[in-house]
Amino acid sequence: MNTINVAVLGATGTVGQKFITLLEGHPYFKVAEVVASPRSAGKRYDEATNWKQDNFIPTDVANLVVKSTDDALESKILFSGMDASVAGEIEEKYAAAGHIIISNARNHRMNPVVPLAIPEINHDHLNAIKTQPWKGGIITNSNCSTMFLAMVLAPLHKAFGIDFLHVTTMQAISGAGYPGVASMDILGNVVPFIGGEEEKMEIEAQKILGSFDGEKIISADFKVSAQCNRVPVFDGHTETLSIKFKKSATPEEVKEVLRNFRGFAQEKNLPSAPAQPIIVFEEENRPQPARDVWKGNGMATCVGRIRKCPLNDVKMVIMGHNTVRGAAGAAILNAEAIVEMGLV
Repeated sequence: MNTINVAVLGATGTVGQKFITLLEGHPYFKVAEVVASPRSAGKRYDEATNWKQDNFIPTDVANLVVKSTDDALESKILFSGMDASVAGEIEEKYAAAGHIIISNARNHRMNPVVPLAIPEINHDHLNAIKTQPWKGGIITNSNCSTMFLAMVLAPLHKAFGIDFLHVTTMQAISGAGYPGVASMDILGNVVPFIGGEEEKMEIEAQKILGSFDGEKIISADFKVSAQCNRVPVFDGHTETLSIKFKKSATPEEVKEVLRNFRGFAQEKNLPSAPAQPIIVFEEENRPQPARDVWKGNGMATCVGRIRKCPLNDVKMVIMGHNTVRGAAGAAILNAEAIVEMGLV
């Protein structure tokens, strides 16, 4: 197939930089435009950005002149790493102009005609862009913590039905962007509050696991109680779950369902999809961010310590790469899915 030119909105920020890193050498997409705030517009990208990635800026991107969000764009697909404080109106403007925006921002996630998409779970929801009021469309990926929660819940909900669950997160500092949490607040400490995070986790998974009726997305009916914490880990969100099912399930049955899970992304062999989307550990002390965050090139969800729960049915520990699978990598996988589905 011919390479598709794409733009990155919020290109100088943390998520924008991760988009550029992950898109280097992509078989479907080529970064042709970079967009940032007016103070960066007109500069070369390598001059405008405070690059914080492990690799060098790709040469072809480094030489691009940064455009403003007021500028017209030529690329059909726009990856949005913009902050939620500005993303909403800008994304709608570009959607109205005919672009398809794949967004990491929260602004449109709960709009019933906007897909909150994970291709392994609900690729059919992507068809909702046909019902949107814009000439183009908006697709969102979930909050970074919800991503790993939904990946685990989806096959379990299909097999056993979920009644309710409790989740506690231990979230990496990279999830706060750059410069993130002040060192004197996080070193040797746990911060038991992340603004808006618990509310997102308590509503997003139901939409992801819901159904598309041809016009809008109807959320699933289970309940989530979330407690979210920031911990001194650089990359990798860890979560502990306690789940009550509608049908009885043993820990071994849960392990089997998770190990065998594959979705649309694996069936179509999408470039960013991990061959094994959920990795189940038998070791009693895994998963761990320092050892497991790059499983599946940072796109896998890691699960361990699956055991009986004295209050509910099972409890477990899950973990994933928050800035790859939980952010830019998820958006790129969504873009790959719409190309495969002929939606662009």
